[in-house]
Amino acid sequence: MRQKPQGLRDTGAEAQLPDYTVYVLTSLQKITAMLTGGTLLWAIGYLFYHNGLLSCLLVPGGVYAPRLLRDYLHRRRRTALNLQFKQMLFSLSSSLSAGRSVENAFREAVQDLLMLDPEGGGDMIFELNIICTRMEYGQPVEEALEDFSKRAGMEDVERFADVFSVCKRTGGDLVEIVRRTSTIIGEKLDIQQDIAVSIAQKKFEAKALLVSPLIMVMFMSLTAGDYMEPMYTGAGIAISTLALGLLFLCYLWTSRIMNIPL
Repeated sequence: MRQKPQGLRDTGAEAQLPDYTVYVLTSLQKITAMLTGGTLLWAIGYLFYHNGLLSCLLVPGGVYAPRLLRDYLHRRRRTALNLQFKQMLFSLSSSLSAGRSVENAFREAVQDLLMLDPEGGGDMIFELNIICTRMEYGQPVEEALEDFSKRAGMEDVERFADVFSVCKRTGGDLVEIVRRTSTIIGEKLDIQQDIAVSIAQKKFEAKALLVSPLIMVMFMSLTAGDYMEPMYTGAGIAISTLALGLLFLCYLWTSRIMNIPL
């Protein structure tokens, strides 16, 4: 009796496959993110107020930390899947050009990706295993690709699935079409990676500018405590609160500017 595809989970009547358009944190990740975010905000508050009770007013902001962690992990996962999909296309094109059948080309792509990821933990390897298993059960490969494209929610995957499906139905030159499609999509992904590298330095500079006021306040507090003392009483608390608010607005502004969809 054949086994189910690796990585499938039964949820009652049918197996549940991953949806790459969303990212769900585990309970441990949520709790850890909230504790870390709350602790960091308390430390920032204490740096500006030197008052433990006033600093606790910032702690509830830690509830937004899981959202930030989720968005970061989601972007990282989709970026990795995009790169692995590009590698899969080149492997598929090479196998078809060498005269292998479509089924064997997908199986060979699994082995090629395993050379780059020996542990086999990549999402693309998981999806290729699902596609290969579905082919063993007699399901057309274009249907398996169509299902993957819907769950991936990525334009390049959807285009490749559509082109592949049309080519299979019309009896076109599959080798040439896959080769040209993989080349075009590969060039597009190369351009996206170049853009990401070019803005990475600006993102680092933005983060450095946001952290520099905190470092300056910490330095002044440690080296000139008497000079900074008025900032922790009376009107100084209002000024510190205004400075924190402006720093938070700068964080939102720079995050929006640097959030360039690729």
